[in-house]
Amino acid sequence: MAEHRIYSTSFASVYVHYVAKAERKGHTRGEVDQVISWLTGYDAGDLERIVADETDFRTFFAEAPRMNPNASLITGLICGIRVEEIEDPLMQQIRYMDKLVDEVARGKKMTSILRGTPA
Repeated sequence: MAEHRIYSTSFASVYVHYVAKAERKGHTRGEVDQVISWLTGYDAGDLERIVADETDFRTFFAEAPRMNPNASLITGLICGIRVEEIEDPLMQQIRYMDKLVDEVARGKKMTSILRGTPA
């Protein structure tokens, strides 16, 4: 079976849409960066470098400093699929990030988005 094309898509090409979605709903790039950092362990400088280098999603997650152990607490539907039931680990990580950005855009409290971790 062919690999999903999102794996070779640059993080930068999707990141701009994450930020635009949050900003359309009255939220900030900083909030988007905060949830991405919570999930992956990347800091602001890392994210800038990744965007500039056009790192693909496979590399983005493979080189993440530390995936948050509470990521498994992210549940719910994204694109009609339950994120907790996705079997492919990379696709699940991508969908976790999608879900977090959706929650930012919807205005959910940051402590809730970060699954109880202080903001």
